[in-house]
Amino acid sequence: MLDWQFSLLLLSNGVLIGLMYALIALGFVLVYKATDAINFAQGEFVMIAGFVVVAFLLSYKAPLWLSVVCGLAAMIAFGFGLERAVLRKLIGRPVIAVVMATIGLAAVLRGIGPLTWGADTKNLALPISDEPFVLGPLFIPPIQIVGAVVSLAFLAGFGWFFLKSRKGIAMRAVADSQQVAMAMGINVERYFALAWAMTGVVSALGGVVWGSLLGVDVHLALVGFKVFPVVILGGLDSIPGAIVGGLIVGIVENVAAGYVDPYVGGGTKDFAPYVLMILALMIRPYGIFGKRIIERI
Repeated sequence: MLDWQFSLLLLSNGVLIGLMYALIALGFVLVYKATDAINFAQGEFVMIAGFVVVAFLLSYKAPLWLSVVCGLAAMIAFGFGLERAVLRKLIGRPVIAVVMATIGLAAVLRGIGPLTWGADTKNLALPISDEPFVLGPLFIPPIQIVGAVVSLAFLAGFGWFFLKSRKGIAMRAVADSQQVAMAMGINVERYFALAWAMTGVVSALGGVVWGSLLGVDVHLALVGFKVFPVVILGGLDSIPGAIVGGLIVGIVENVAAGYVDPYVGGGTKDFAPYVLMILALMIRPYGIFGKRIIERI
């Protein structure tokens, strides 16, 4: 394979993986837009969603479409229940309270997942061929194409929701100031619940896509940590930032793995996104598309 063909292959795989990262990054953005806090349990949400879908597939022998629908319903209910039982009590509290609650939740879910469904890796098989599409020098796995298409569709849908719909604008107002939003007559509790339910939808889709690619076990939760550089780079409150950040991270880690791994023995793609994240924090800490906040003191 010629050098330009190898580079094109790395770029194409990086773009597709990056779009799949963007789908998980959307979960971070949804919560941040509504609550002004970071959900550190996003990866665990994806893991639990994968376990639920696999349980319906393998234990109850349900068809794939029904398993996915049940997974979506379960994660929406989980999001509503979590907001009602835990997070509603934190409305009006400092943001760090919500952050610490999600960190604790992540630890709990990492234990509940394997305890309930077992620690072995489960195969989430989609009715998709394993044979890659061959387009000249490109070898494209079908699961990556499906993941990229799903990601783009939902990213576009949620982008429209936040920019054009009344509920989306209200959620942005809640994120700006909960007290002011309540004074304007916005039901903050309702929009908190809606944000977490929407995060459940994103997590269910991510659990299906990434679970099919990697298998479903406790390590699936690490996708959340892999995606964290994406949201920092693109901007925590920006859906276009999630897309651009995902593309940059996907390309950087694939190019690093292709060109640097042969000289260092591997593992470059695991830390390259974090090097990129640190550089982004040093140069533009609010992200490429993030909102720059200036406070008067």
